Amino acid sequence: MLNEFKDFIAKGNVMDMAVGIIIGAAFTAIVGSLVADLINPIISLFMGGVDFSGLYATLDSSTHASLAAAEEAGAPVFAYGRFIMAIINFLVIAFVVFMLVRAVNKTKKKEEEAAPAEPAGPTDNELLVDILKALKKK
Repeated sequence: MLNEFKDFIAKGNVMDMAVGIIIGAAFTAIVGSLVADLINPIISLFMGGVDFSGLYATLDSSTHASLAAAEEAGAPVFAYGRFIMAIINFLVIAFVVFMLVRAVNKTKKKEEEAAPAEPAGPTDNELLVDILKALKKK
C-alpha cells in the first residue's frame, strides 16, 4: 500500500496540481495587493474618494466612525464594500487566468500545426483490393 501511495504521489499530475495550488496561493496575494494598492485608489479617485473596503451599513441603526469600530463594538454590520472588493479581485483573477489559458491554447495550437502529419494508411477499399489480388494469385 505504501508503494502504491508513493507511485500516486510521484505521478506528474499530482505534482502539477501541488505546484498549481502553491502558485495559486502566491498569485492570490499578488492580485489582492494589485486590487487594494493600485486599482482601488484609481477607482476611489473617480468615485470622489470612496474606499470600497470601508463601505458598510449597521443592521441595528447604530453609528460608528469606521467598519473596524463597528465590528469592535459588536454591531451587526452589512459590509458590502468587502463584497465589492471580492468581486473586483475575482474579475482580475478570472481575467488573468483567461489570458494564461488563452496563451497556452495558442501555444498548443501552434505545436499541433507545426507537427508533421502522419502518413495516412491505406483505405479499406485499398486493403480489400490487395486481399482480392492475393487470393486470386493462389
